[in-house]
Amino acid sequence: MNLLSVEHVTKTYGEKVLFEDVSFGLEEGDKMGIIGVNGTGKSTFLKVVAGLETPDSGRVATGNRVRVQMLSQSPLFDPEMKVLEHLYQGSSDEMTALRTYQEALTALELRPGDAVLQERLVAANARMDELGAWQLESDAKTALTKLGITGFDAKLGTLSGGQRKRVAMAAALIQPSDVLILDEPTNHIDNESVFWLEGMLQKRKGALLMITHDRYFLDRVSNRVMELDKGRAYFYTANYSRFLELKLEREEREAASEAKRQNLLRNELAWIRRGAKARTTKQKARIDRFEQLKDAAPERNGDKLAVSVASQRLGKKIIEIEHVRKGYGSKALIEDWSYIAVPGDRLGIVGRNGSGKSTLLKMIAGNIEPDSGTVVLGSTVKLGWFSQEHEEMDEQLRVIEYIREGAEQVRTAEGELISAGQMLERFLFSSTMQWTPIAKLSGGEKRRLQLLRVLMSAPNVLLLDEPTNDLDIATLTVLEDYLDEFPGVVIIVSHDRYFLDRTAERIAAFEGDGRVKLYVGNYTDYQEQSAAASQQAAVIAKVQQEESRPASSGASAAVQQSGQKEKTLRMSYKDQKDFEQIDDWIAATEGELAVVAEQMVEAASDSVRLQELVHKQNELESKLNELLERWTYLNELAEQIASQKK
Repeated sequence: MNLLSVEHVTKTYGEKVLFEDVSFGLEEGDKMGIIGVNGTGKSTFLKVVAGLETPDSGRVATGNRVRVQMLSQSPLFDPEMKVLEHLYQGSSDEMTALRTYQEALTALELRPGDAVLQERLVAANARMDELGAWQLESDAKTALTKLGITGFDAKLGTLSGGQRKRVAMAAALIQPSDVLILDEPTNHIDNESVFWLEGMLQKRKGALLMITHDRYFLDRVSNRVMELDKGRAYFYTANYSRFLELKLEREEREAASEAKRQNLLRNELAWIRRGAKARTTKQKARIDRFEQLKDAAPERNGDKLAVSVASQRLGKKIIEIEHVRKGYGSKALIEDWSYIAVPGDRLGIVGRNGSGKSTLLKMIAGNIEPDSGTVVLGSTVKLGWFSQEHEEMDEQLRVIEYIREGAEQVRTAEGELISAGQMLERFLFSSTMQWTPIAKLSGGEKRRLQLLRVLMSAPNVLLLDEPTNDLDIATLTVLEDYLDEFPGVVIIVSHDRYFLDRTAERIAAFEGDGRVKLYVGNYTDYQEQSAAASQQAAVIAKVQQEESRPASSGASAAVQQSGQKEKTLRMSYKDQKDFEQIDDWIAATEGELAVVAEQMVEAASDSVRLQELVHKQNELESKLNELLERWTYLNELAEQIASQKK
């Protein structure tokens, strides 16, 4: 069923064409991700589709009774409104019924026994039943909790910017809609919330249109991709991984076509230079073809970010953190943590929002002091600080003025000395854009500019606080390549799993109550180690519980009376049968997963089939996790039994 159609839509900003003659349709079940370099008009495109902005030409058509809901990057709030009240806004019948019910309930609590209010509550209750709206209240509280918001009655004006963004996301998710539009939904939420959001969107009916820089998220949720590039839109029926393959194939075809055009152009040019006379129709046609070949030149794809900045030498002593403690009030963020940075260190920092990750970076940067313990930097350390906020940017400055404040010139890793303007051009800021006030840049362009300013200072220790927020995938890819070659130390706070897998070699995990635990490996390695430790702890706790359970009667009492104080462990009949077969079950499930993975590659262009396979893959992964947990328990039990016999 077609829910929404975009027909020949064009939008310009001044002289810049953001997108031109874009057409496509959204069907039920479509989950489309939009990709493009910052400043290409992705957010503007979403606003046009949502009806918040008018296109210069073309139109957006929705089906009868199709409801469109959008989460923007900068949602509006009433600071006096409470969290739940914000979620219950909207003109849908369900939301209207829910508000009426809540108002009647609140009024009756203030005036108990009022007959009129009791009748109003009964009527509101019946309307909720009629619309099946009871689940909405539960869904609202679940969404808020999963996104880290527990103060349902808190006023929005008392929340941080990140918290308000999460409240807005919860509102967008629970509002009944047929087309859901999300602009950077993974910004400002931690990894646990991202996992939950992934699962929710995978199961969601209707259509989804979203912008996100989170490549794992895009890969697991989307089944279509639209790429905006120099005003043109390219469409792929694929998730992110398959999109990369299809894009490469497209670029190879375009390169082959351009090579053929250049060859024909050379031949025609040689003919022209031999003194062609445009006297005959045949000769005139050939000259016309030469002009057409010249005009057919594609736009250059040379706009590639290039980062190559020299860094200063780093001594042996870099960062030494000893027995640091930091808290606010009665809440301990960091409790007795020590860490010594080594040359080439790549440390990723993860944890729930508010756990103290950014606080740790601020202590390293010297912006705040620990309550106890020490943070000492080596004498050769030159910090580069890439923060979440734009507060240090004077938005009245022009782009080139902002960069020149940091450095007029910079030496590249190859030893070349280049100007601030040349470096800006490498970062996709054209000579015209360089004289644009910062206030007129998009959010992503501001982040890219801020990153360039940090790198131009030639640091040897980089502190990156949520570097993936608002940066496009192209910029992230180049930043990752830069970090590969960066000889200094990098410490990264991030919720972007792909970025951490790509860059981190150690993970410091904030695990609550001030505990910070160090893991060796990237983010995926940390997840596996953490899961294995949790499973082992659960098994040991279960075994200890079984051992400590008091005997009830009969034979057990007799055993106790005979002087045997501990119950002899043994496997039940079911445990024994499972123990004998579980290795085969695990191997079979892994084999099924491998088959599904192959089928997903083959079905990349079939969105319906791909969704079925994604659902099957999730079921098999859940089954495999249960089997692995069972395997761990049985093997622990077998070891306990074997130790009794010695």
